[in-house]
Amino acid sequence: MKCPYCSNLDTRVIDSRLTDSNDSVRRRRLCEKCGKRFTTYEKFENQPIAVIKKDNTRQPFDRNKILSGLIRACIKRDISTAVLDEIVDDIETEIKNMPSNEISSKEIGNLALKRLKDLDKVAYIRFASVYKQFDDIKQFTNELSKLKKSD
Repeated sequence: MKCPYCSNLDTRVIDSRLTDSNDSVRRRRLCEKCGKRFTTYEKFENQPIAVIKKDNTRQPFDRNKILSGLIRACIKRDISTAVLDEIVDDIETEIKNMPSNEISSKEIGNLALKRLKDLDKVAYIRFASVYKQFDDIKQFTNELSKLKKSD
């Protein structure tokens, strides 16, 4: 590793540990030439995830889109953004562990619905009404009856 201060290539690791999120390694290094210390991070590089939209176009995965949808579904509900962020982390981890680096927006919506169903029924219905694009009251009541049966 090249020293950021003197550009010397002779550096050594003096401490290594996992980051709080356990997704990278933090290394403290010491330059053998100038004696200065610096930190580097080693992170697993994974393939970018492509989201296949309803019109078959592909977009890069954006966790903020999921989060904003969850936040809208949970307006005026007693659910913190920290909890919603954990849900998005969980969804993102599940997607990254899938064998393919492509996923449909429908599958992402189902992953979100699965978690909202256990968290808050009102938020679940709000999210479902937008995600499933209810056209009439019959679709809405069908979803409500399914939700009621699962209790």
